[in-house]
Amino acid sequence: IKQIKKIKVAVLPLNFTGKKMDRVKELRQFTIRVYGILLDAARGVLVADEYQEGQSFTKFPGGGLQLGEGTRECLAREWMEELNQKIEVGDHFYTTDFYQQSAFDPNKQVISIYYLVHPLNNVESNPAILSANDPNKSDATAIFRWISVHEFNEELLTFPIDRLVGKMIKDQLLKITV
Repeated sequence: IKQIKKIKVAVLPLNFTGKKMDRVKELRQFTIRVYGILLDAARGVLVADEYQEGQSFTKFPGGGLQLGEGTRECLAREWMEELNQKIEVGDHFYTTDFYQQSAFDPNKQVISIYYLVHPLNNVESNPAILSANDPNKSDATAIFRWISVHEFNEELLTFPIDRLVGKMIKDQLLKITV
C-alpha cells in the first residue's frame, strides 16, 4: 500500500439524485481498519469499549491494517494483541462503500472491512472479555463485552460505519430469531 501525499476527492451523496455535494476534501492518507464480528447465540454480539485521544467509543474489535499485511492476517493479529484470542477469520461481511472522514484526523479517509470470526480457543474463560457490570472496567483503555441479541442495536455503536454494520447484523439476527 503506497501512501498518497495529497489528492482531492469529490464527495458524492448517498442518495441517487445525481447532484454532487459542493465540497471537496483534501486527503493526505487512507486508513484501512479491519474488524471482526463475533456472534454467540447465548451471549450476543462482542463489542469493544475504548478510550483514545480524549474520546470514549464503542466499536467492533479490530484495528488498523499495517503495511505488508493482508486483511485477514491483520484481524487475527489484532484479536491476539487486544484479546489474546485466536480466531478463524470467516466470511467477509461488509466493506465501506461510501466516503467516511476519520473521527480522529480530518485529513484521513477511513475504509473499514468486516469479517465474521470464530474463536479457536475458549471465549468463556477469556479474562479480556468482561461482563458489562465488572467494577474493574473503569481503569482500562479497552474493554470487551457482550451485548445480548435482544439488546443489541446500531445506536449502541459510536462510528457511522459501525452503525451501518450494526444495523445489518440486527436485521440478520431478527430473521434468525423470528
